[in-house]
Amino acid sequence: MPYLELSLRCRESEQPRYERALEDVGALAVTLLDADAETPNERAILEPGVGEMPIWGEVALSALFDAEADPLLLLSALDAFDPGLDWSQAGFRKVEDQDWERAWMDQYVPLRFGERTWIVPWNHDLPEGADAPDAAVVRLDPGLAFGSGTHPTTSLCLQWLDGLAARGELQGRAVLDFGCGSGILALAALKLGAGRAVGVDNDPQAILATHDNAARNGVGDRIAVHLPADEPATTYPVVVANILAAALDALADTLAARVAPGGRIALSGILAGQEDELLPRYGAWFDGLRVVREDDWVRIDGVRR
Repeated sequence: MPYLELSLRCRESEQPRYERALEDVGALAVTLLDADAETPNERAILEPGVGEMPIWGEVALSALFDAEADPLLLLSALDAFDPGLDWSQAGFRKVEDQDWERAWMDQYVPLRFGERTWIVPWNHDLPEGADAPDAAVVRLDPGLAFGSGTHPTTSLCLQWLDGLAARGELQGRAVLDFGCGSGILALAALKLGAGRAVGVDNDPQAILATHDNAARNGVGDRIAVHLPADEPATTYPVVVANILAAALDALADTLAARVAPGGRIALSGILAGQEDELLPRYGAWFDGLRVVREDDWVRIDGVRR
């Protein structure tokens, strides 16, 4: 199946604005590369590991859209969303699935989060440490669904889950992963000791990716994945939602209702500064709300009253 690819260069400092605009107009995937590399094969994906900071001055950004998308309409929508950005330099071309799959396989490497959690590409050997008896290893193929562990928003959630497991607050419990993407957070929770997991996403591609990754990790019988309209209205002791701040605001009532009394919640996909509006919103239901930052992104977590 072909896709329409938009590509442009931007300053690293403006990258979050470009990415937010592209996601708002329906980008299926966004990849960020070192614009100063001499050849495409020397580029590295701009999604720093835990504790690392990006050092590139310019970013080569590529976004994937449905093949039938109209480039002129996309540019018009992007300019309307953020007219302060330069969209005139954007180029378009048609690409096949394998172009993106090959890029992911070439660039993605095993990553560790917290004490025990490892995210390892399905085609990569286990690195030292990931073969330890207590290691929680997720074998992943994101496909076209968001979630490889390398983006700070996902990293923040993986660290939170790892911390819950270390304190014995995950063992045998049910976990809701709202906006599951590739299923990475639900799968990590299961590998860390959760009894079962439920994933929810409005993208059918994410539903397929989560099912595929669950089967690859041998936990397909312990996870259920739903579109929002089919999601069971029940409560969970652990809820994690890695979606955009605007969606977290709009879904606050729904997410709060999914957390059992005394249960834990983690919210991510929040740009630094956006937490100022979300903290009082979620403070209506949650105590001990805490903000943790990584690069330009933050996580909010707390306990349901």
